[in-house]
Amino acid sequence: MGDLELLLPGEAAVLVRGLRSFPLREMGSGGWNQQHENLEKLNMQAILDATASQGEPIQELLVTHGKILTLVEELIAVEMWKQKVFPVLCRLEDFKPQNTFPIYMVVHHEASIINLLETVFFHKEVCESAEDAVLDLIDYCHRKLTLLVARSSRGGPPEEEECQSSTPMQELQKQAELMEFEIASKALSVLRYITDCVDSLSLSTLNRMLSTHNLPCLLVELLEHNPWSRREGGKLQQFEGGRWQTVAPSEQQKLSKLDGQVWIALYNLLLSHEARARYCLTSFAKGQLLKLQAFLTDTLVDQLPNLAGLQGFLAQLALTETQPPKKDLVLEQIPEIWERLERENRGKWQAIAKYQLRHVFSPSEQDLRLQARRWAETYRLDVLEAIAPERPRCAYCSAEASKRCSRCQNEWYCCRECQVKHWEKHGKACVLAAQGDRAK
Repeated sequence: MGDLELLLPGEAAVLVRGLRSFPLREMGSGGWNQQHENLEKLNMQAILDATASQGEPIQELLVTHGKILTLVEELIAVEMWKQKVFPVLCRLEDFKPQNTFPIYMVVHHEASIINLLETVFFHKEVCESAEDAVLDLIDYCHRKLTLLVARSSRGGPPEEEECQSSTPMQELQKQAELMEFEIASKALSVLRYITDCVDSLSLSTLNRMLSTHNLPCLLVELLEHNPWSRREGGKLQQFEGGRWQTVAPSEQQKLSKLDGQVWIALYNLLLSHEARARYCLTSFAKGQLLKLQAFLTDTLVDQLPNLAGLQGFLAQLALTETQPPKKDLVLEQIPEIWERLERENRGKWQAIAKYQLRHVFSPSEQDLRLQARRWAETYRLDVLEAIAPERPRCAYCSAEASKRCSRCQNEWYCCRECQVKHWEKHGKACVLAAQGDRAK
């Protein structure tokens, strides 16, 4: 990518070799922050490589040095931190941070890792190199997609509205909740890439997907609830590229990326020889899968011709007798990362939160200035714009935008009028983001 190259091959190798797992209490520490920055650089370089259709040195380095397991461990560790430690931290009476960006970095860490995994899992050799960690990753994806279905059944994702009386920590909690939606969409893509390898996965992994979690039925629920689409002011909006975007009437029949990931995963799980031989088609499963017939329109099949095979499978399934649930004794491997982390830290959540309050999330003004400079070096705007999937869109009207908010540099607008109209929603987030700039 010429001037936009972030890392030389030798530099990337050093960063990959240095990746390691951190205890929960060290999240947000100096060493952890350095690894977070390194992961962001690897993440952006991997996307640049993929965008340029060149070789994939980051993916090859991660496989060569056996670091896929490390990434999965870090992914699950930060997920556990967000569930077990972050709520305790927010409830501590003496926790009144002047700057919430150090905590935001930890909250954002999960999104960084799942984004890197989404980029590299496109290559089948990455899935194969993950070995037993695939089981933990499947469980992780299942948790995220189950929460996505549950949230959509309660009325969809949280709105991006700001409360005038909210504190910086309340604002941070709201941002963390909004971030969960994007993380779930990345988890869906990772799961789809795992199903691309279904014929070479271990029996334990197949059993985990098909019997323990019954992923085909979960994917049907995703299509039914369609959590990445909504109606806003009478207009159809879809979640694409990390934000809600209005879909033009002429584009509404076009298959979205996330819908496509669900259909491809279903195709892989239902038409693969290995998977079909092991999937127990109970009366419940049959009823759920036959719901797909209503979605398989000619327009959809024209866009994904392979789904014609799925149509044939469903027509045959309608005439097939169901099977009773299997009660065979099966010896299988089980995921161990979540269980191990929970066992090691059980009963210590408050102690971890108090330790981090004293030693991690109460930085001096000098520390904040130093960290702000490092963030600015890591999150290069020219690179972020280069890896964006499309031209920026106006945060208010979704038209193509050319002007950026001068204060926080995060939101784009097509004109001054739209920026003024959007300020009621954007104001709080803008102030929060600007805290990091003031720390410089």
